This record gives sequence, structure tokens and C-alpha cells, in this order.
Amino acid sequence: MKSKTKLLRQKRIRSKVRLNVQRPRLSVFRSNKYIYAQIIDDVKRETLLGVSEKDLTVKTAGRLEKAKALGTLLAKKAAGKKISNVVFDKGAYKFHGRIKSLAEGAREGGLKF
Repeated sequence: MKSKTKLLRQKRIRSKVRLNVQRPRLSVFRSNKYIYAQIIDDVKRETLLGVSEKDLTVKTAGRLEKAKALGTLLAKKAAGKKISNVVFDKGAYKFHGRIKSLAEGAREGGLKF
């Protein structure tokens, strides 16, 4: 039942996100150990930018702090590639915990979504 709910949530989110072709998509993947984020151009079907917790220099912070730092790192790299507006694709995850922290960090870093 839980996996069915996740798949329905992912399908609902992706259908809304893919309709917007003017802005690239900020896709998030969360594993048990790390969190990954990429900015994808769906029109050209290519990844413009990708970061993970492995790229961070801070190793002693908690999981939420690492996710927030990852969001700011992503926003900084996106600004370097002249990307300021994105569509947030959280996939099958709830907007809670590490996903929310990553989004807050990206917003504080200057990304708009």
C-alpha cells in the first residue's frame, strides 16, 4: 500500500512539473545515506548540473544541515551557469525533513521555484 501511494504521488508531481518547459527541473533523490540533486533540461534531455552530499566539505553536521548546505551549494553552482528559475521535482518524497531542508537552502542561495 505504501509503495502504491508513493507511485501515485510521483506520477501526480511529474505530470505537473513536466508541463513547464520554460524552466529546468530540480530533481531530488534521497537514499538512506546521501541526498542528490540535479538540474535537468527536459527539452534537450540533458542534465545541466548535479550535486550530492559527497561534494560537501562539512562532514560533521547533521543530516538536515547537510541537506541545507547542499541546497546552497546547488544554488551557487546554478548561479554560475546563469540558472535562476527552476521547477522543484520532489518525486515520490513528502516535502518534509531533508527534502524540505534542501529546498530551503536552494531558496536561500538564490534559486526561485
